Amino acid sequence: MIVEQVWTGNAYRNFNYLIACPETGEALAIDPLDFNKCLAVAKERGWDITQVLNTHEHGDHTGGNKGIVKATGAKVIAHKDAVDRIPGMDRGVSAGDVVRVGRTVELECLDTPGHTMCHICLLSHTEQPALFSGDTLFNAGAGNCHNGGHPAELYDTFSRQLAKLQDDTLIYPGHDYLVNNLEFTLDREPDNAVATRMLAAYRDQDPEDALVTTLANEREINTFFRLDSPTVVRRIAEAFPEVGDRPDEKTVFLKLRELRNSW
Repeated sequence: MIVEQVWTGNAYRNFNYLIACPETGEALAIDPLDFNKCLAVAKERGWDITQVLNTHEHGDHTGGNKGIVKATGAKVIAHKDAVDRIPGMDRGVSAGDVVRVGRTVELECLDTPGHTMCHICLLSHTEQPALFSGDTLFNAGAGNCHNGGHPAELYDTFSRQLAKLQDDTLIYPGHDYLVNNLEFTLDREPDNAVATRMLAAYRDQDPEDALVTTLANEREINTFFRLDSPTVVRRIAEAFPEVGDRPDEKTVFLKLRELRNSW
């Protein structure tokens, strides 16, 4: 499996992705908002884009569908419940369905509600897994729930699915929010030495050559995975006295998401 992360350079800091089969040159485009850039990369690599997958229905993830399809005839794949929200969808997928690219690439669909209720992530069937996480999981952060989502569902997605993935799983998010998210982590957990070092090292990173974290990294730097950190828990209790001195992990997660909304 070959992964090409395409930096759009737009105001929303989107990442688009091309996943190619090394044997056939067939490629899947994930959320190809900047379809011209995706087409140019595919042409340069000698790949044929045959499928498009949208992680969810928001316009900054589906806006390039029409351009890709017009240029390539690719089929559009998304969550089965998004059929009325994504024009021209050819295939609706559910949890456990597999998207195949060429002869060698298999990507398992995870039903990951929270950011929206029609969100999927893709998990590669490779020796080192890779997660294409859309707007559910970001580097050091979690998606918001402003436009059709629910924080409680997002917590369930994190606790029941993402937290159980292998530590070496590579994380490919839909946006580059690394610096802001690390700053939020340190606002909530000032004594997080790993996040402090990472912020210093990557504050000025080039998104054209972005850091790819693993789930093990995220467990150390992403406050939405650090729900039992004494510092995180104590500071949530201070910010929200009504939760008491020992809030459970779901309460901590929901209050972190509430704080992040206006931070």
